[in-house]
Amino acid sequence: MHVLIDKLSPTFLEKEKILSSGCWNKTLHFEAAERIHIVAPSGRGKTSLIHFLYGMRKDYTGSILFDNKDVKEMNAESLATLRSHQLSIIFQDLKLFPQHTVKENIEVKRNLAPYYNAKSIEEMATILGIASKLSKPVSTCSYGEQQRIAIIRSLQQPFDFLVMDEPFSHLDEANRHKAMELIIDEASKRNASLLLADLEQRDYFKADKIIAL
Repeated sequence: MHVLIDKLSPTFLEKEKILSSGCWNKTLHFEAAERIHIVAPSGRGKTSLIHFLYGMRKDYTGSILFDNKDVKEMNAESLATLRSHQLSIIFQDLKLFPQHTVKENIEVKRNLAPYYNAKSIEEMATILGIASKLSKPVSTCSYGEQQRIAIIRSLQQPFDFLVMDEPFSHLDEANRHKAMELIIDEASKRNASLLLADLEQRDYFKADKIIAL
């Protein structure tokens, strides 16, 4: 998948932040299998960028094109197809269903666009140390466990581009590395691109491009 971000600027962000950005109001190209690291302190629009890419918000000027298709111009059906087959996401606020079990939360993605069989959930949960939680309600899990749930959920669907908003903020170093290795392995299987947005540069990501927002 080729991604083009062309002269993108949030309508709500201060002019000086746009002028000093390596992303806003620039032209950026992302190719298949690239690792892109967006580094931004709070208040620079990091989460907004993730939401723009996912088609959740349209309060910006400029354009975002996936294989020459402008996400802002997509109808609901086209956007749903993009999200289920080509574009996956790990939200900063995770967007899990707290009263449903861990496995049910993960199955949501797998059932919408199956990429693996159900056994893969147990395999990934074992790798990330949450296999014992699969039958438990998400509300009983710590935030770090919930982040691992969201990571596994994002990997259950087909994707060409995975966008991640501070996905490891509540994980210790060992679990960060396990999660990152799993994500990189799954992206390699798909020849997919990864975009990691975080507050600081993360050396373990080994980015091809580092962009200061």
